Amino acid sequence: MSLSFGTDGVRGVANAELTPELALALGRAAARVLGGSRFVIGRDTRRSGMLIEAALSAGLASEGCHVERLGILPTPAVAWLSATEDVPGVMISASHNSFGDNGVKFFAPGGRKLSDDLEARFESELATIQSGDGSGSGSGGQRVKQVPTGADVGDIVERTDVANRYGESVAASLGNRGLDDLFIVLDCANGAASEVAPAIFRGLGATVEVLAANPDGCNINETCGSTHPENLQRAVVSLHADLGLALDGDADRVVAVDHRGELVDGDQLIAISALDMASRGLLRDNTVVVTVMTNLGFRLAMIERGLEVIETQVGDRYVLEALEAGGFSLGGEQSGHLIFSDLATTGDGVLSGVQVLDAVCRTGRSLAELADEAMTRLPQVLRNVSVANSHSGLVDKLRDEIGAIEADLNMNGERGRVLVRPSGTEPVVRVMAEASTMARAQDAVQRLIEAVQRVCD
Repeated sequence: MSLSFGTDGVRGVANAELTPELALALGRAAARVLGGSRFVIGRDTRRSGMLIEAALSAGLASEGCHVERLGILPTPAVAWLSATEDVPGVMISASHNSFGDNGVKFFAPGGRKLSDDLEARFESELATIQSGDGSGSGSGGQRVKQVPTGADVGDIVERTDVANRYGESVAASLGNRGLDDLFIVLDCANGAASEVAPAIFRGLGATVEVLAANPDGCNINETCGSTHPENLQRAVVSLHADLGLALDGDADRVVAVDHRGELVDGDQLIAISALDMASRGLLRDNTVVVTVMTNLGFRLAMIERGLEVIETQVGDRYVLEALEAGGFSLGGEQSGHLIFSDLATTGDGVLSGVQVLDAVCRTGRSLAELADEAMTRLPQVLRNVSVANSHSGLVDKLRDEIGAIEADLNMNGERGRVLVRPSGTEPVVRVMAEASTMARAQDAVQRLIEAVQRVCD
């Protein structure tokens, strides 16, 4: 079975879609396409992680690569090591998905996600391997005529020094500052950061109450973490904590909770960080990169402060590409991916949490105050519309109707917008509206749903 690359690697049901056979082939393809004689591999806490790691490692070793297995680590820690030591990296994780899924994310040497060109070459090489033509082609296009044998077969070793080194690098991002006097609640999603994240925040001086840091192989993201912050919200209020942070299963995203128990999402965290960085002269070109799903309130707040907003399609890889192309220093997604490109090559939930908490400490203001002043969220309604037929060209067909609905939302000095986005992976069309009131947003979404159904039926 073959899986295609999505916006964040290969992902599917472990042992059914993402099989050991596929993982073995992925390892062989990675060795040929990414090149180099050494790979580092991390994984999250899913039961299937060791199974996939074993097969992937075997594939790499069969191509003559030296494989260093890092054990359970956050995705950004693997990216950090890939960047620091300039070697290809692999993370075995399905991020915020339920435990039955798993995935494989690849980093090119230097800790960068794969480009479209590299992904295309990767898929081509994978198809060649799965077709039974074991010879394949090398990273430069040359034919590989013989597989390694004897001493040329790669070895597989365990490596245990990375968690501490990664933690030191995150702490070093604050210079000589710390997070003293902060009392935080930290939800680790029973995931990859269950050990390393509490140690980092405590090492910086914070008092930390930890939730969901007892992974059993099956409870990753289960009613916890960034997609289920309800327990964190209750805990922050009941414990009278200053704030809370919720990571996802592989710790590349984070959302926060203020002392009132109010959720502070990725848009708000980016807004806080953008204004803080701009005030210190650290926001390059006074520009921030976000996706089309970012709340309109964010855009209005940034424009009011004289900051430019660049918009990409959904997916942190597209934010990363725009950051790199423009040389900008901050970007992210509403879901909680924050990318501080001067500090990391990918989204890092722990690092992002540290940066936001640093702003709280330096300003002497609560997270609630910073969030309230950074932006005002407009009511947002998002719905998925199931479609049976092809929805190619749908947005063009609905352009006039979309324009009319959006014009209605912007009458009489009010502000609003709508978005129609066919899914690239599911038979659904996502429709979203933002408006001055929830009722107006709901009405706009209903009109959009009816329009989509008319066109697709």
